[in-house]
Amino acid sequence: MKIETGKGQISLIVLVAIWSVSAVVSLPGLAISPILGDLNKIFPKVGNLEIQMLTSLPSLLIIPFVLIAGHLSVGKDKLKILFAGLAIFFLSGVACLFAKSMVGLIVISCVLGIGAGMVVPLSTGLVVDYFTGDRRVRQLGISSAINNLTLVIATAVTGYLATRNWHLPFLVYLLPGISLLLVPFLRRQKSAPEPKESDQLKNTKIDLRRLVELMLLYFLITFAVLVVSYYASFLIEEYRMRSSFSGILISLFFLAIVVPGFFLNHIIGLLKGWSNVVSLAMMAIGLLLFGIGKSPAAMVIGSLMSGFGYGIMQPIIYDKAAIIAPPHLATLALSYVMAVNYLAVVVCPFIVDGFRDLFHTKSELFPFIFCGALLAIMFIVAVIGRRDWTLGLDDSYYRKSDNPTPNRAGNA
Repeated sequence: MKIETGKGQISLIVLVAIWSVSAVVSLPGLAISPILGDLNKIFPKVGNLEIQMLTSLPSLLIIPFVLIAGHLSVGKDKLKILFAGLAIFFLSGVACLFAKSMVGLIVISCVLGIGAGMVVPLSTGLVVDYFTGDRRVRQLGISSAINNLTLVIATAVTGYLATRNWHLPFLVYLLPGISLLLVPFLRRQKSAPEPKESDQLKNTKIDLRRLVELMLLYFLITFAVLVVSYYASFLIEEYRMRSSFSGILISLFFLAIVVPGFFLNHIIGLLKGWSNVVSLAMMAIGLLLFGIGKSPAAMVIGSLMSGFGYGIMQPIIYDKAAIIAPPHLATLALSYVMAVNYLAVVVCPFIVDGFRDLFHTKSELFPFIFCGALLAIMFIVAVIGRRDWTLGLDDSYYRKSDNPTPNRAGNA
């Protein structure tokens, strides 16, 4: 079976290899989450400092190594970088299964974060290398969907495994082994050059202004929607609902992010130049509804709306990051955009709690109202600046798929 790429064709096994890399980048930290409450029992002498280091250091290390991998990808063999990152990731996962001390677990998790960071920019960089035009948009959507679907499934699996033995959740860190086995297929069938009409070939360097705009946009929407996963449980407790309901809401949120990825071209074809505007509106309404709805139904709808809106915008931002750079710099541009995703994950609770202190409120409603209002402001800006390159979409995004190398350089 051959897959059309806009540059030619690739085999199905090459596509599966690309998808497998997309699946593993969401794994770091998942194995720790279900055992956090039991760490004091597992390691009786552990203190809060060690727990904070275990949860934060690996995530912090991912950020610089995303950027390092992006820079190493320029003029280097990307598959060697990918193989090294996957190998570090996989071997660290194996080591976690045999960790016997808190210090050992922290060190191993930090090494795992290094390996994961090396893989992250290549998860989308491979899609950009192998696909172009509308087919690239579609594959970036699928890549994003696979990433978030893996997150949902792995979260459920690690939660179950943690009830059996605290070491077992680390089994999910062995998934990069599958990608390691598939990397040779990428080497056997390397990506074809960009077609001469490609917008990427019109660039001699990365468009820094547009890159910064994309980074800022991605940071803001990621920071805003993260309040669902960070603060849902606290709001549920304040409303005196069942504590397990927060897990359901968070799962629905990530599942809603998954869905648009599989139908991204159709969604863009329907919404056209209003795609980002509608997405921002959905996220804003979703967060506000989640926070002030005060009913399970309102919270479910809010989770789904905010997740769906984010699921549309994420792959579009990735695609735009690719086309503002020449082919050999596309992975580097993507590394900067993807790094701000992890930055948002790290700083979200600090920023929200900082503003909560500024407004002298302890209400668990505040994070949702604050971020919902932020997205509402962004929605207004997007409506006004709908023809702006960063906030809008030009007509090439919703042309028929029989034109695989559209021109996306112009305004909407």
